[in-house]
Amino acid sequence: MKLLITGATGFLGYRTIEYLLAESDFHIIAAARTKRPERHFKSKRVKYHFGDLANEDYVKELFVSSPEMIVNCASLSSPWGKKYLFIRENIDTQNLLIKYAIKESDIRFIYISSPSIYVNHRHRINITEKSQLFRPVNAYAWSKRVAENALKSSGLAYIILRPRALVGRGDTIIFPRLIRAHQNGKLKRMGSGKNISDLTGVKNMAHAIYCAIIAKKKKALNEDYNITNDEPVILWNTIDKVLQSLDYGTVQGKIPISLAYGMAWLLEKFSRIGSQKEPALLRYSVSTLARSMTFDISKAKKYLNYNPIVSSDDAIQEFIQWKKTEY
Repeated sequence: MKLLITGATGFLGYRTIEYLLAESDFHIIAAARTKRPERHFKSKRVKYHFGDLANEDYVKELFVSSPEMIVNCASLSSPWGKKYLFIRENIDTQNLLIKYAIKESDIRFIYISSPSIYVNHRHRINITEKSQLFRPVNAYAWSKRVAENALKSSGLAYIILRPRALVGRGDTIIFPRLIRAHQNGKLKRMGSGKNISDLTGVKNMAHAIYCAIIAKKKKALNEDYNITNDEPVILWNTIDKVLQSLDYGTVQGKIPISLAYGMAWLLEKFSRIGSQKEPALLRYSVSTLARSMTFDISKAKKYLNYNPIVSSDDAIQEFIQWKKTEY
């Protein structure tokens, strides 16, 4: 089988290719914008194409060898940014991939979306794929919903995956951001500190993608799926564990949720008026750090035959060891 994987040198794309090389005999067309030697596999089964997915000539080139599956991992993932950038990177690119996928026969499109579409600044427990969606909390969440809808209306056979909080070796986003904030004295425990959250080991997500690729039941197709480790953690305890393991100490200080939201609202307003730079605190960040958010993944278990293969503790330890030795 021949796969087209976008975002091939990103955190998820790189780890997915690594997993598929070990667990399958698939041949991979690896599409990436940035060359990263440490994320480049020297294998006869992987062929890299570097370019911009917003460039139609480049996207057209990716389909010359007629892939049978597309796994779109590429995304501008940020809680802050100008809307036109999210349109270009998350919507226009999706539309181009769909355009050329339609020209292929019997192709399956696997799209990596985001559970940020469920965020409503309140505690949400056991979210299912049928849970209510509210007004998007930021341009990123909005763009992912638009990209999902574009795929759903395309007529292509598709599977949409929504992984919650990817963690593991190679993560340069979630825990690194928290570590930087802590080192700068800007990380404070918000609320009671007892809120729980699902995490997803990046290896589990690569496994979920593999499950989506090999799924043969028609009932598995044209559906969206939440993906997690299926074992919620007390978020602030986990953050402290990571910080202590890296000799950064624990989080000191605590602020009420209402005050955190108020500060974030003011910082966002001033930034929009002035520099446009990402503020030190965002309402989305407050929601992520102070509100409980867990998911029901029974649908993925039933139709994709997905079950986590690494625990949350294993995924966290993998990140810690990598951070100590490699990053």
